[in-house]
Amino acid sequence: GAKFVHTVYQFARYVMIQDMKKFSVGTYIPSTEAVMLRPENMYIAKARHRVGYNKLLQIIQKEDIVIQEYGKKAR
Repeated sequence: GAKFVHTVYQFARYVMIQDMKKFSVGTYIPSTEAVMLRPENMYIAKARHRVGYNKLLQIIQKEDIVIQEYGKKAR
């Protein structure tokens, strides 16, 4: 349900932030701080969410097409 999805989202967000911190050691990349901030404008936050969601959906669809093509060539 919704609670499970929210829990998984929070865990994924935590893991992403930890990875960003680990890989940005020694460089000044303020993205980890930006990820942890709460949005002031919910309209902009929703727009960013839609952009990220659409990008993820496109990546997953491309991956599915590649897997299907690979399966066709394997037969």
